[in-house]
Amino acid sequence: MVMSCLSLVSLYSRYLRRSFILAGLSPQTVDVDSETTIHFWGPETESSPTPKGKPALLLLHGFGPSAVFQWRHQVQSLTPQFDLYIPDLIFFGGSTTTSKSSERSEILQVVSMGKLVEKLGLERFSVVGTSYGGFVAYHMALKWPEKVDKVVIASSAVSMRKKDKEELLKRAKVEKIEYLMLPTTPGQLRTLIRLSMFKPPLILPDFLLNGFLHKLLENREEKIELLKGLTLGQNETTNVSPLQQDVLIVWGDHDQIFPLEKAFELKEYAS
Repeated sequence: MVMSCLSLVSLYSRYLRRSFILAGLSPQTVDVDSETTIHFWGPETESSPTPKGKPALLLLHGFGPSAVFQWRHQVQSLTPQFDLYIPDLIFFGGSTTTSKSSERSEILQVVSMGKLVEKLGLERFSVVGTSYGGFVAYHMALKWPEKVDKVVIASSAVSMRKKDKEELLKRAKVEKIEYLMLPTTPGQLRTLIRLSMFKPPLILPDFLLNGFLHKLLENREEKIELLKGLTLGQNETTNVSPLQQDVLIVWGDHDQIFPLEKAFELKEYAS
């Protein structure tokens, strides 16, 4: 049964990869420094030069197996208008680092993504970040206003306080954030699905959930370090500086991970 559930997840993963390829993207890997390798999806390198004026757009995913699991619904619509670059963040999918640095906050991702866009030769780009990726997108825009053109933050409580994290743990009925964001049992995964989806599937058999858990468990210890290293949500007060760029905030009315009120709060602080 374990092999069959893994096969189903592998088939779904291949389907997702195929949808990216059909959108004109290709999987690529680049060493951004001597210790860090980033896997990303980008325009086919053999294709003819893109029309002048076609802007570059970086899509940053949240916690989950890899980027393809979170951007399938967007790539077909966005590729005609943008040169898309969709990386796996460090310790997700095919991106990793052997650095022994204790830096495991979202700044690790910011620096790594900055090295990636430099390697790609992107002098100007816009960035979209969802959930954890929104934290990274915000800090990239704050750090490089001369490079980041526009910003989209989707369901990402950049203005999160310590009490917001505590309330999330209460809603999830767990003691530690990793029990929610990095589940190890079908029951924990059902809780995450219930909180993160407006209309979750009515039937979620254990054998299917176990296949996805196998994916989620990849680099689990490193991902726990990322959660513990977050600079956001550690204090009683928010620490958000206004961004110079145009910012679009996208949120779900029924978001139970980051409630809708955080969107209005972010609008007040970031704009």
